[in-house]
Amino acid sequence: PPGSCRAFWGWLNAVFNKVDYERIQAVGPDRAASEWLLRCGALVRYQGSPKWQQDYNGLPTGPLGKYKIEAINATDSCIMYRGFDYLDGLEHVTDIKLEKCIYIQDECLQRLSETNNLQKSLLQLKIISCGNVTDKGILALHKLMNLEYLYLSDLPGIREKETTFHALQQALPKLELELDLE
Repeated sequence: PPGSCRAFWGWLNAVFNKVDYERIQAVGPDRAASEWLLRCGALVRYQGSPKWQQDYNGLPTGPLGKYKIEAINATDSCIMYRGFDYLDGLEHVTDIKLEKCIYIQDECLQRLSETNNLQKSLLQLKIISCGNVTDKGILALHKLMNLEYLYLSDLPGIREKETTFHALQQALPKLELELDLE
């Protein structure tokens, strides 16, 4: 029947985003988050490495805690709010790119902004072509106190551009805000 394929993929993506707290305890936050992100189609880059990890089966092994996620590229991935608990233990993430993420919405950006470790470590954030993001989600980013660079592009849900960006600049005076919005 029409729509059943879409419902199946939505269900499957929700399964990919289910948080396994026992796995986080067993392998550590960075390894568990890497598994989640790669399972959902995102890429990760570890501290000290120029190479993006994209192959789930090729995840590096070694002593627990050896590989720390420094950057996340979630382009075309199926990450969703349900999986964001995986981000809680990440202490070294400086760069996140959310591009064409159909499940990213305001609540995701709010959750990102409320993650204590990301408030300290995140320096760059790019949000591109995420159609469910509105002014509310962008304003929620004000808690990322160390954010130095924010790039926003192709976000049709942002309606009050001037007001939203002015409020964000007030909250984060060091922020370099780059906009490519109609």
